[in-house]
Amino acid sequence: MSTQSLAAPRIRGLQGRMWAAVTERDEHAAAAVVFGALDDGIDAETALLEVIAPVQARVGTEWAANRLGVAQEHAASAIAERVIAALAHHPAVRVTPRLGRVTVACVDQEWHVLPARLLAEVLTLRGWRVDFLGAQVPTPHLIGHLHSNGADVVALSSSIPTRLPTAHAAITACQAAGVPVLAGGAAFGPDGRYARLLGADAWAPDARSAASRIADGIPDPAPAAGGRRPDGLPHLADQEYTLVVRSRPHLVREVLAQLEGRFPQAAGYTEQQREHTAQDIAHIVEYLGVALYTDDDDLFTGFLSWTAGILEARRVPAVSLRPVLDVLGTELKDFPRSTRLLGRARTVLDASLAAAGHDHGDLG
Repeated sequence: MSTQSLAAPRIRGLQGRMWAAVTERDEHAAAAVVFGALDDGIDAETALLEVIAPVQARVGTEWAANRLGVAQEHAASAIAERVIAALAHHPAVRVTPRLGRVTVACVDQEWHVLPARLLAEVLTLRGWRVDFLGAQVPTPHLIGHLHSNGADVVALSSSIPTRLPTAHAAITACQAAGVPVLAGGAAFGPDGRYARLLGADAWAPDARSAASRIADGIPDPAPAAGGRRPDGLPHLADQEYTLVVRSRPHLVREVLAQLEGRFPQAAGYTEQQREHTAQDIAHIVEYLGVALYTDDDDLFTGFLSWTAGILEARRVPAVSLRPVLDVLGTELKDFPRSTRLLGRARTVLDASLAAAGHDHGDLG
C-alpha cells in the first residue's frame, strides 16, 4: 500500500503547501515542505511523485486555463527543479548504486524536462546508476554517449507530440547501437500507441511504472533483417508529411494573408496579437505534419480541441480557427491525407463551436 493511500489527507496538505510556495515564488518554503516531509517519515519517492509532480501538473492546468501567466509557470517549474536537485543531494536519501546503468534523456527539441528528471531520481533511489542527460538531447550526442559509456536501457522522454518524428529517429538509432528503448511522456499517447507505432521496445505511463518495467528487464532489440528494421509507417511513402513540413512557412504566410478577409476581427489585431496568431498557425501546421507522420486523425483533432479551449480561456474566439482550417484545406487540396485530416478537424471543431453556442455567422 502506498504512502498516499495510508495518509491521503496528509499528502494533500503537503501538496497545498507546495502549491502556495511555488505560486508565491518562494523556493525556500518549497524546499522546507519537502524536507519537512522527509523528516516526518515520508519517503523520497513519495515526495517526488505525490507532492512535487502533482503540483507541477496543476501548474500546467492553471496555465492552460489562463489563471497563471507564462512567467509564473516558468518560475514554478524552475523552483520544482531546484527542489528536486536539493532533494537528490539530501544525506537521508542517498543510495549506493547496485544495479545496472540507465540513460535518461529528452528527445531533441523537447524542453519539458521534469518528467525525465523525476524518472532519473526514482531510478537512482531504487539503486540504478543513472546518466541523466537532460532536455533537448540531439540524437548524435545521445548515441555518442552510449558508445562511450554504455547502457542497459535508454529511457526516452517526450511531452510534445510534434517531437515524435525526432523521437522515432532516436529510438531507431539507439536500437541500432544495440540498446533497448523505453519511451515515456505525454507525446507517446495515454496508452502508449505512438511508442508502439515508432517501434520502442517498451512504454510506461509514469515514473513508477517505468522503473518497474526496467527492473523486470527489457530485452535487447532484435537484429534487423538485412540491416534494416521493419518499417511500421508505410503511409509515409506518399511524401505528404515531408511536403507539408517543408511548406510550413508558405502555409503560415498564406493563412495570415487571407485571415482578415475570412475573420474580420483580425484586422484590428495589434502587432503582438498578429505575432501570436502566426505562432498558433505554425503550431497547427506542425500538428498537421505529425498527424500525417503517424496517420492518426485523433492526434490532430485532439490538438485543435485543446487549442480552442486555450483560445477561449484567453478571450480569443475559437471560431477563429475555422478560417485557418479552410485556408489550409484550399492550399492542400491535392493532398488526400491532409484533406482527410482537415475535414475531420472541421467536423470536430464545428461540433464544439455549436455546443458552445457559436455559428459560422460569428466569422463576420
